[in-house]
Amino acid sequence: MRILHTSDWHLGQHFIGRSRAAEHQAFLNWLVEQVSQLQIDAIIVAGDIFDTATPPSYARELYNQFIVQLQPTGCQLLLLAGNHDSVAVLSESKDLLACLNVQVIPSVMTDIAQQLCVLHNRQQQPAALVAAIPFIRARDVLQSQGGQSERDKQLSLQQAIAAHYQQLYLQAEQYNQQHNLALPIVMTGHLTTLGVSRTESVRDIYIGTLEAFAADQFPAADYIALGHIHQAQQVKAATDIRYSGSPIALSFDEAKQQKQLWLIEFNGKQKQVTSISIPCFQPLLSIKSDLVSLEKKLELAIAELAEDERLWLEIVVTETDAYLTDLQQRVEQLCTDLPLELLRLRRQRSATTGLLSQQNQQSLAELTPAEVWQARLSQEQLTAEQEQQLTQLHQQVLATVQQEAE
Repeated sequence: MRILHTSDWHLGQHFIGRSRAAEHQAFLNWLVEQVSQLQIDAIIVAGDIFDTATPPSYARELYNQFIVQLQPTGCQLLLLAGNHDSVAVLSESKDLLACLNVQVIPSVMTDIAQQLCVLHNRQQQPAALVAAIPFIRARDVLQSQGGQSERDKQLSLQQAIAAHYQQLYLQAEQYNQQHNLALPIVMTGHLTTLGVSRTESVRDIYIGTLEAFAADQFPAADYIALGHIHQAQQVKAATDIRYSGSPIALSFDEAKQQKQLWLIEFNGKQKQVTSISIPCFQPLLSIKSDLVSLEKKLELAIAELAEDERLWLEIVVTETDAYLTDLQQRVEQLCTDLPLELLRLRRQRSATTGLLSQQNQQSLAELTPAEVWQARLSQEQLTAEQEQQLTQLHQQVLATVQQEAE
């Protein structure tokens, strides 16, 4: 039995004004190829199929096309809702997709037995059980109780989620007993587990008052396939708990990550887990530099591109250069005629060399209005376009004030 574990596709995502449609299409085409080449029996998508609760039509089209492309392979597809997914959107085609070898779990089911899925191998024999758990909302597992402290609410929710996992795990064990089988048990989830590494594109999940779920609260399943965290990793625990991560970089701090899938191979109860690297379909890079070193760093970045590639770039300008009033123009001039798109220009305030640092304390009388403005802007996380718009407005107001003072 061969299973691919993936998650956090975020179909429909826009990245600083750029569509990811081409990247997602390339990934899904690649994924179908992997299914054929590796003779994959099933794919588990552990949540966040879409980026928003109201995905654009092209994102739904990608979703539907992938399912159509997958059909000739005979591979089963199990789709779990994440915190970004709409229960209604996933539910609307659930019954139709069931006729296409696709099982969709849009929410915690009233009949918990509906969350137990049997996966078959290519000989159409039962080969694994999946206790399919999507993103859990507090109302799914817990009734509101008045008079509880925050600590009590957190404890109650932790216990309710743990109980849901234990209940489904028990269902899986009972299925094995009733059918005289010893199928491996796989569980899923879409949540934050204590001790994982996050990136800036991960929006923290607060399930009620629960920020993170303790790894030792999971049952002793043979494999636990999780989503929500975008960096692939294995959780340090007695149970085999893993995040597959997102298939494409969803933020600049993910740009240097090697994206991957997990391949889980079962031979009876024996298991082997290996990583499958995903190609990079759109190069991203964040460069932190002063202006003196920037040109050389841009040359090195461009040298790594394939002939037909264009780099999506973030530049973080450091040191006193961050306070230059014509920074935008200088950086754009360095980027002219290069195969890149400057998506974001940020100014990083230096704790040691900033205009208003302890080593270089200057009074307002020593600074021009433009220098004060740039020092203030450097404290914000703004795009180059936002900085430019705000600076223009500042200049207009400053001109008006100066005219009135005269």
